[in-house]
Amino acid sequence: MSIQTMLMQLLGGFGQTVIIFLLTLVISLPLGMLVYFGRASRLKPVSALVKVYISIMRGTPLMLQLLLWYFGPFYLWGANIGGYKFTAIIIGCSVNYAAYFAEIYRSGIESIPKGQYEAAQLLGYSKAQTFIHIILPQVIKIVMPSVTNEVITLVKDTSLVYSVSYVEMLAVAKQISAAQTTIFPLVAAGVFYYIFNVIVAFLMERIEKRLNYYH
Repeated sequence: MSIQTMLMQLLGGFGQTVIIFLLTLVISLPLGMLVYFGRASRLKPVSALVKVYISIMRGTPLMLQLLLWYFGPFYLWGANIGGYKFTAIIIGCSVNYAAYFAEIYRSGIESIPKGQYEAAQLLGYSKAQTFIHIILPQVIKIVMPSVTNEVITLVKDTSLVYSVSYVEMLAVAKQISAAQTTIFPLVAAGVFYYIFNVIVAFLMERIEKRLNYYH
């Protein structure tokens, strides 16, 4: 197999990696805010349940969670999981990362002085208006470095989907490496991941700078 053919196959797998990354990010970022609201709920059962969920998501390996999301429906209900693999991957990754983002949001929201809520109330803002127009813009600015770290980690965690035999870049690299008895495909995959991470880090840094409007 020529190097060009090998790289083209890796590029095809890389496309799947990017799709998993983007879908997970688009779902988990807003879902994390919903999880935060559940954790901060005044309803003790709801808050306790969400805390348990966050603890499980952060306390168990993502690879194990993916296996459970994929094989669970079959073992529990005998469901046909033939075409369910991609859905299970997106659900598993999104639910896992939502827990991390929820805790990041919580750290940002709790860092806002209580006086801002009181001042907004005096100005006639409702709780929803206060959060959307005053609190949320500050929180986004505060949590961006932490969100950036999680986003970079997500790029690497997409490689864990090979655990459910989904063909993305790392799986393609392993197949070629085994067939050709060479380590080059694995090294090339590492380069792809690194370049992707550099691009993601650059974009996130640009966003951080745009939000840093006081400098």
